[in-house]
Amino acid sequence: MDKKFIKINDADNVIVILENIKKNELIDVDTHSIKVLQDVSFGHKVACQTIEENEKIIKYGEVIGVATKTIQKGEWVHTHNCKTALNEHEEYFYNPMLNTQDKKETKTFKGYIRSSGKVGIRNEIWILPTVGCVNGIVKEIETKAQTLLTDNIDAIVAYNHPYGCSQVGDDQDNTRKILADIASHPNAAYVLLVGLGCENSGVAEILQFVDEKDRNKMRTMICQNVEDEIETGLCILKELVESAKQSQRTEQPLSKLIVGLKCGGSDGLSGITANPTVGIFSDLLVKQGGSTILTEVPEMFGAEQSLMNRCKDKPTFEKLVALINGFKEYFVQNNSPVYENPSPGNKAGGITTLEDKSLGCTQKSGTATVVDVLRYGDKVNQCGLNLLESPGNDLVASTALAAAGAQIVLFTTGRGTPFACPVPTIKISSNTPLFKKKNNWIDFDTGVSLKEKTLSECGIDLFEKVIKVANGEKIKSEADGYRDMAIFKKGVTL
Repeated sequence: MDKKFIKINDADNVIVILENIKKNELIDVDTHSIKVLQDVSFGHKVACQTIEENEKIIKYGEVIGVATKTIQKGEWVHTHNCKTALNEHEEYFYNPMLNTQDKKETKTFKGYIRSSGKVGIRNEIWILPTVGCVNGIVKEIETKAQTLLTDNIDAIVAYNHPYGCSQVGDDQDNTRKILADIASHPNAAYVLLVGLGCENSGVAEILQFVDEKDRNKMRTMICQNVEDEIETGLCILKELVESAKQSQRTEQPLSKLIVGLKCGGSDGLSGITANPTVGIFSDLLVKQGGSTILTEVPEMFGAEQSLMNRCKDKPTFEKLVALINGFKEYFVQNNSPVYENPSPGNKAGGITTLEDKSLGCTQKSGTATVVDVLRYGDKVNQCGLNLLESPGNDLVASTALAAAGAQIVLFTTGRGTPFACPVPTIKISSNTPLFKKKNNWIDFDTGVSLKEKTLSECGIDLFEKVIKVANGEKIKSEADGYRDMAIFKKGVTL
């Protein structure tokens, strides 16, 4: 590999530039030299052969779009001369291509075993509003509760959201499911559910979605029923702190670890460095009996057939087809094209079409067999690689991963972001300049795979990093106190 570019697949008719290149610079591709016809930024694509108008543009050995005009050899390939080849409706076939792996469970981590049998990697107390009306109250309780922290409690945190009332049907149930899932999460030793008292999704309604085995970790407060909600909340938290500080880490098998896989603010290197590194990690964890979750359904469009061929059986394939088609229909019903992606930041980083983004995005799933397809609000119940219904939005998708049971989320980025979801959110840069520039945000750099290390070495390093975080090592967003929760809203507001 010339360090100035990479040709990902022999069938590709474009190369990806790995450092800024000036107009008229010569680069050697395969057996011939190419003169670059424009200044091209790293992460962007250059044609390595002439591509005629309406001819397919190939990257990753797959179609990422079609040429809107003739593209000369050496010419920059991007949105000005390439468009998506996606349609609203596709016909799918099940052609199983399964990677059967012998599981070898030898590694462990130190986690907190809960009475439900779940294992957490943090010992925290969460304050969860059932409705947005009490957001200010739970935040005030959170602030005043910081004096209650002890050495064995990692955090006392309130998670705000704007929902819980004026919702109907599936939209309302989705909110209830996510709140119940978050309340049941094993990273929280105890949870204080705070309701107003007159909302649609009050404490009683949320608890109906909570498994019986998880209810003993929850306390409730309805603000309209108490005289001083701040003092009452603090009194409850004092009791919870006394119980939570008794928890101790114990050795646990990696089969108890669930890791969510997410990308955001991608660039042209994300599918070459960061996402493949996460894919190697995913395969390593699955081999150890653990679980990973891939989400962002709109960023499967254009790469969905390869995921379908990795489904363990025909029923799982059919669940994935229903998931993909259902999400496409969601776009159509809202008069939006299914290909209304990538974002401005993605395009600036070198991603041209949704297929370009999706084929890079799905690299995070590695090569493991897809064992299950989960609907929004469902929880992981099979070890291995799971696919989860969620939009691509960073905050919504990461929250959905946590709600599905992920104790950690791996978040790849070529642009950088400071956010974090309710569980430790490890930021992984696709390029070293970003890692150096935003070192206060980024926890792990995969840009080194271009020069200093192999992808395999990066994947092993990431695997060891995740185990350290599972054992209690704090990441950048935790140190900064950044945490967010966002719920997928897709219904009328009364």
